[in-house]
Amino acid sequence: MAKDGYHHGDLRAVLLTAAAEQIATDGIGALSLRNLARRAGVSHAAPAHHFGDRAGLLTALAIEGFELLTTRLEHVAGDFREVAVTYVRFAREHPGHFDVMYRGDVLDGDDPTLRAARERSGMALRSGVSARTPGHSGQRRRATELAAWSLVHGFASLWREGALRNSALATDSDPEILVRKMLSTIHFD
Repeated sequence: MAKDGYHHGDLRAVLLTAAAEQIATDGIGALSLRNLARRAGVSHAAPAHHFGDRAGLLTALAIEGFELLTTRLEHVAGDFREVAVTYVRFAREHPGHFDVMYRGDVLDGDDPTLRAARERSGMALRSGVSARTPGHSGQRRRATELAAWSLVHGFASLWREGALRNSALATDSDPEILVRKMLSTIHFD
């Protein structure tokens, strides 16, 4: 954002957008409240006023990410393959949020809003698996849900980090096609 890019409106939203953009391009390590203020064209105290500290900012960004993801997942709830593709699409379209959302080392894990947003997102993600495994209960269901999340999150992370670039395993340049191919090999029993 330009130095005079912020004039009025929702400064909190402007700061979150600027943080997501910077994380997507430069990584979490490059983000500081002072750099964020400069990027947004506001006083260096403005981010601290809204978020307290860096952990507060990153926690707010993670909450926003979980809310965005939940909304998308709820539109395809119950269809495991579509839930998985939607998750991968979210990681591609919101890399700044995605890079922060599961980083417990930089978030305020005690924040009740974060915990609630994470749980709603998890329920929406698990809905796709639950629909495919109606006979599973208890420990077996949770193990299947963890396996499904690990598979989808792992794929999204590998794609996001560029690990599949030039890989013999990446038989297509479109990650959504690749994830659909991968998921077609999975059978729930």
